[in-house]
Order: sequence, then C-alpha cells, then structure tokens
Amino acid sequence: MSGEDRQSQLAREHKERQAQRAEQATKTKRNTFIGAGAAVVVVVGGLIAATTLLGGGDSKPAAASSPAPSETAAEPTPSATTSAPVNPSKVSCSYRKDTSGSPAKKVGMPPGKPSLKLKTMTITTNHGDIVIDLATAQAPCTVNSFAFLAKKNFFDNTKCHRLATPENSGLALLQCGDPQAKADGENPTDGQGSSGYVFDDENLGGIPFTKGTVAMAQPPEAANQNGSQFWISLSDETAQLGPDYTPFGVVSKGADILDKVFKGGWITNPDDITGDGGSNAPKIPVIIKDVQLT
Repeated sequence: MSGEDRQSQLAREHKERQAQRAEQATKTKRNTFIGAGAAVVVVVGGLIAATTLLGGGDSKPAAASSPAPSETAAEPTPSATTSAPVNPSKVSCSYRKDTSGSPAKKVGMPPGKPSLKLKTMTITTNHGDIVIDLATAQAPCTVNSFAFLAKKNFFDNTKCHRLATPENSGLALLQCGDPQAKADGENPTDGQGSSGYVFDDENLGGIPFTKGTVAMAQPPEAANQNGSQFWISLSDETAQLGPDYTPFGVVSKGADILDKVFKGGWITNPDDITGDGGSNAPKIPVIIKDVQLT
C-alpha cells in the first residue's frame, strides 16, 4: 500500500470513528442524566414508575454501545482555575431548605459568606487520598458548602454508591455524597440521600467533564437543586454531557485509585427504582473516611 493510500485509509477510519462517537453522544445526551434527590412517582398509562438519579423521556435508556477506540485527545487538560478572580466583598451565597422529600442527614446550613482562600479538597478513602484542585473563584458557594459539610463530618464513613460506565449508562463516573447509601447493589433507593438544603448552579460550562473533573449531582431535569452528592468523571466519555451540572474542581492526585475502581466493574441492581442504573454500585467498595478543605 502506497503512502497516499495509507493516508486515505486512515482518514476514512478517523471519519468513521467520529461518526460513531457522534451517534453515541446523541443517544446518551437524549437518554441519560445524573441526579440526586427524592423519588418522583410518575403515572403513565396506568403504570407507576419512580425516578430519581437518572431520568429522561424514555422509561429506560438504551445501553450505549462500546465506544470506538479513542485517539489522543487534542483538547487541553481541564483546569480548575480558568476564570477571572472574584471580588470577595461581592460574593454571597444563599442556601434554602430542600423541600423535595429526600431523606436527609441535617447538619444545619452553610454560612452565606464563603472563603475564597480554599484551594484543595482531600477525600480520604479506604484506598488512599483523592486530592481535588478546587475552582473556588468560579464556584464559591459550592466549595463553601463542601467546607461546611466537611467540618460537620458529614461525609465521614459514607460510601460512593454509583459506578457508571459506557456499558451500563453511556457515561463514566463515580458518584458519592449520599449519607444514606449502602452501596451494595441491592438497596433500590441509593442516591436519594441529601444534606437537607439545596443551592443554585455555578460555573456551568466552565470546566469540561473530561476525565478527572468533579461536579455536582442534582435531580433529573432540574436546575439549582444541588445538595451533598457529587460525581467524578472517570473518562473523557463523560464530556458528552451538556453543561447542566456544576463543575467545581479537577482531580490532581488519586487518579490511580479511581482507575482501579473503574476497571473493577459494577454490581447491577435489579431493583433500582430508576430503571437505568442509578444505584449500580462499584464492585470495589469506596468508603469516604474523611474530607478536608485547605
């Protein structure tokens, strides 16, 4: 095969892979969501379906096909510090009672005045530390909420309850922050627990959801309903999501821990009330021992 023929073949293969990824992204954006909150009972044609972590127009999203072999990413590495600095005197946060009916571990409300000096969040797990570089200037009220919950030991001894993969949901992420979660692949209501308060979205679209990005979870088809649950992107596959979730940091240490959990696979929960994997637990348990912001 001549050099020109080889180049033509590579170009065709590249175009085919792009088409496959575009088709998969369209399907996933239409059918897959990330959320947290109380179950919502929906009556359709006499059938009652409960939805919470994931939801959409279809009662159950079609499983995404395996992704095409990826090429070296051309996009820059996500950064947690890309926006202009915020004037500390003008930053004020508002938190309000969560009226959704979610089971809550109530520890009070965060203060309205956030600290803009916080730079990192360290999640100590049973596998070691996961360190997150915080986008404090871009998501000050989100970081302020985590600082408050961390001081209250809210996350101590909680379990990351959901492992999403391209095979089971078209995404790749580890979801944590439900104080009620059992993360055993058997509890149908994992992912509904909250902090008892909610707050508005921030920094939407500010950081791409590529591997390592950390963002808030909230109820499907909802906005400004952030609580205690968050997720960590485990692959660039998750970047296909629309800018509907608040990104507030990027993993700078502990990626090896996340890779191990991702490769370990998930436990399918046949009784998941969402019907689309909201409580599929990681086979390798992830227990949060402590969270600290510095």
